[in-house]
Amino acid sequence: MDLAEILKHLGAQRSQDPDLLVGFETSDDAGVYKLTDTLALVQTVDFVTPTCDDPYLFGQIAAANSLSDVYAMGGRPVNALNICCFPQEGVDVAVLAEILKGGHSKILEAGAALVGGHTVKDQELKYGLSVTGLIHPDKILRNSTARPGDKIVLTKKIGTGVIITGAKNDLISSEQAEEAMASMATLNKVACETMLEIGVHACTDVSGFGLAGHICEMALGSKVGIELNLSAVPVYPVSIELFGKGLRTGVTLLNKQSSAGCVALEKELPREREMILYDPQTSGPLAISVAAEKANDLVSLLREKGIRDAAIIGDVVESSVPRLFVSDSL
Repeated sequence: MDLAEILKHLGAQRSQDPDLLVGFETSDDAGVYKLTDTLALVQTVDFVTPTCDDPYLFGQIAAANSLSDVYAMGGRPVNALNICCFPQEGVDVAVLAEILKGGHSKILEAGAALVGGHTVKDQELKYGLSVTGLIHPDKILRNSTARPGDKIVLTKKIGTGVIITGAKNDLISSEQAEEAMASMATLNKVACETMLEIGVHACTDVSGFGLAGHICEMALGSKVGIELNLSAVPVYPVSIELFGKGLRTGVTLLNKQSSAGCVALEKELPREREMILYDPQTSGPLAISVAAEKANDLVSLLREKGIRDAAIIGDVVESSVPRLFVSDSL
């Protein structure tokens, strides 16, 4: 499915409402609608298939994934609606209840309120949230406002997509997947609050299109080049091992294909290194564009607050054609 091809047909129908501050033009993480001169709504929706066998943990991960879009815009979640696609048979009611309990725990942790939801019968179990947040109209963080001279900071390790696939196929143990699962269940709340404290130029969260896909969206929207040092990207070692064995998710190669016109590799990479660029993430990191003189302070403060994998992974540069330029010193 080519999402860009589908969405281009909506271009002529784009709302002319001046209070729509952020729509879908740059594939940003959430929409933003102005209510007053000092208040705007941040709105998003997301749901996923199970990431693990533990229903409570899956609920937490799915909710954290949905809430992340609001954090990527610099917003504060205030309420959420459950989205439940639950099988009519084959799954115990107690399991479904645990999923909702897990999701609710993260909604509460975010300081938001669960206000309802909707359930449909579906052969494949899915769960997520529709989330509404608040933000000042002048303080929105977009994925299209990176500036030449900025540094790109990543807040979590990547590689969760192939780890989920490996765990589902019993190719790794639950202990090997444990760190990634815990990271996916961790809200991007602290990362959001920290970047707002430092003051940054742009942000996106890395999710289903993989690191390359979302950084490309930032480059294209901002009309810049982004030089990515792959060796600086925090990665789960087990994900590299799984890619080295030929494993990948069902959308890894689709992500590569979608990003092909934007990604420029400095040299041919080993498969296990290149595939990490296209691995889809669930409840992944924030990718933040911040002035170079603030980048080290941002990373230091993130680490002080427990985000120990925060790292500078690249530079924003002027470019006649928006591109993601990838080097790897390994």
